[in-house]
Amino acid sequence: MLTGNRNWNLLSWIKTLSDFQITLSTSAEAVNLTLERLLKMHDDPEAELIEAMRYAVLDGGKRIRPFLSLASAGLFNVEPERALRVAAAIEMVHCYSLVHDDLPAMDDDDLRRGQPTCHIKFGEATAILAGDALLTKAFEVLAGDDTHPDPHVRSDLVMALARAAGPEGMVGGQMLDLIAERETLNMPEITRLQRMKTGMLIAVACEAGAILGKATDGARHALHAYAHDLGLAFQIADDLLDVEGDEKTVGKKTGKDEEAGKATFVSLLGVERARAQAALLVDQACEHLDLFAEKADSLRDLAAFVIKRRA
Repeated sequence: MLTGNRNWNLLSWIKTLSDFQITLSTSAEAVNLTLERLLKMHDDPEAELIEAMRYAVLDGGKRIRPFLSLASAGLFNVEPERALRVAAAIEMVHCYSLVHDDLPAMDDDDLRRGQPTCHIKFGEATAILAGDALLTKAFEVLAGDDTHPDPHVRSDLVMALARAAGPEGMVGGQMLDLIAERETLNMPEITRLQRMKTGMLIAVACEAGAILGKATDGARHALHAYAHDLGLAFQIADDLLDVEGDEKTVGKKTGKDEEAGKATFVSLLGVERARAQAALLVDQACEHLDLFAEKADSLRDLAAFVIKRRA
């Protein structure tokens, strides 16, 4: 089992794999095992809720945010089990946001990662409850003694994720996204929207490893700066996929932003300028990692992967 050796160095494990796709999928496997343990099925009457939660969180995905947590934790020699619990909690929050984002009242999507969305599979009411339960379960995991013996570290993790996921972060960004359907946003407004909606959760995923490792303020600042540029590059790549991607490959409906009349990085910059901007942001992101030298190579590899992905 991947988490069996308490002395196993997570970063060393990641760096022994030459193919980053394999690295990412192996990391995802470790996170999936942790999620399986944290969301066990049972025979109680409310078991359908657990089934919907598992469907939402175990239905695939590259687990980019958990990877960021694992890789950043490896920089500070954090015990793997602690890093995996935090990575799983952050993925629960991400998946809850997808469940709610897909609802008819929001984006009204029928397909997610190539499968029927949670509300199509279980109904709208159960999907709403599954999202709510994943969000609250994430904070239960972070607050647990197994996440870290120091209560101050656990409190810092809870606070960081709450800020990233709340009205000044992901949820606030989603509100701006709804506003973008009826108002035309300019570049600074779109940048702020995406920083909140996408970038804040990416940033807390990076910083979580530093919190676990009780890192210096300088190290935390470097990871935050890396995540800021990475988050914008990630969103530009996502906008490009919405324009150029194939629905079957991407695993969800494409062309939605243009259909809704939303301004995006691509609609304002054009395809080629947007692609060049994403590449520039990746270069900037990697420069912020100089402090960690070769120990941060997996984070550099991820940054390059983000703008080359096709799904």
